[in-house]
Amino acid sequence: MSLIKEFNDYRTRMNEKIMEADNKVIKRFFNLDTNAYAEGALDVKTKEMLGLACSMVLRCDDCIKYHLGKCFECGLTDEEVYEVFAIANLIGGSIVIPHFRRAVEYWEELKTEQQA
Repeated sequence: MSLIKEFNDYRTRMNEKIMEADNKVIKRFFNLDTNAYAEGALDVKTKEMLGLACSMVLRCDDCIKYHLGKCFECGLTDEEVYEVFAIANLIGGSIVIPHFRRAVEYWEELKTEQQA
């Protein structure tokens, strides 16, 4: 199973399980997250790049994968995504490098799956 399919299947399955609990606070938090990345004064592409950079600095691999997928959907080029990576590494420091490696691996997988 590909990295992308495994990640997306797990995320979907667990989000469905979480929503089954019908907790109002959790549902509102998920809704807030969804709406924060909607088109507004900033376009979706810019918001996803911000989300990716922040996720790298916070060292959240799941968040990085999610935002890389969204950046890919928004049509980011290699040059654009590597500029985001550069900013995240600059702000986060060397501790970000292992997450950067995994991000590059995931980005390459996204491109490979598109070509298949």
